[in-house]
Amino acid sequence: MIIFNATCHKPRFFHIIFLKLKKDITKMDISLKSAGEIEKMRVAGKLAADVLEMITPYVVPGVTTEELDDRCLEYIEKTQHAISACLGYNGYPKCTCISVNEVVCHGIPGKKHLHKGDIVNIDVTVIKDKYYGDTSMMFIVGDETSVRNHKLCECAQESLYAGIKTVRPGSNLADIGTAIGKIARRYGFSIVRDYCGHGIGTQFHEDPQVLHYPNDLDVLLEPGMTFTIEPMINAGTWKCKVNRKDGWTVTTADHQPSAQYEHTILVTDYGCEILTLRSNENFERYVKNV
Repeated sequence: MIIFNATCHKPRFFHIIFLKLKKDITKMDISLKSAGEIEKMRVAGKLAADVLEMITPYVVPGVTTEELDDRCLEYIEKTQHAISACLGYNGYPKCTCISVNEVVCHGIPGKKHLHKGDIVNIDVTVIKDKYYGDTSMMFIVGDETSVRNHKLCECAQESLYAGIKTVRPGSNLADIGTAIGKIARRYGFSIVRDYCGHGIGTQFHEDPQVLHYPNDLDVLLEPGMTFTIEPMINAGTWKCKVNRKDGWTVTTADHQPSAQYEHTILVTDYGCEILTLRSNENFERYVKNV
């Protein structure tokens, strides 16, 4: 997912589309997927979800983020016979984004060891038969962390689900940000504004752009639209900064922790379908909102 960051000289960022690319965000070229395309997106979405389920038991104290990334790549290529969308994308060097504690997104896997109490987001995008599936989730290393970190992760997941519950034919794209905003305010956390969700299909990033905070964007949803919802919730300020050395890693401006969950969503005739739902989630795949 291509991201262009205003603080970076090179337009290299990917994974959540940067809002300032669009001078008029309401003029979007949104594709409606056919039944055949939807079936292929279901396959890609399940593969992406399966990667996160596979890697779960390996997210333990002492493991390096690079070791986790290597396992994901081997699983995608050798077991799923699929392609990692991230690897090599605009020069990105790894298969996944692994963002630890204050890293908001685009954390590059490396020699960093995980410690008990860390909160970690692993973001995976898989390509199968030219279609993309994109998802991420939080992990609590060692199953113990601070009360604030627990609440932050809970808020991020609850925010995602609240956004999903608004999706139906005829609803407004802005309803997603409104719903997420209510959850974040209740918890006392902030919503990252520099990055957003995006359409997805045969391209990593398509229209529409999906804002996760209250906004006045006026786009009505139609069956066949596919996009990600991926709110990034910060414990402190919503503002972020980019690591100028690696050109990728986005951290919170105040070094407070951040959490994110993401799903790929299909708008259906009756509501929506979560194409990347995992088996361990207590949430319905088919959401009836009409």
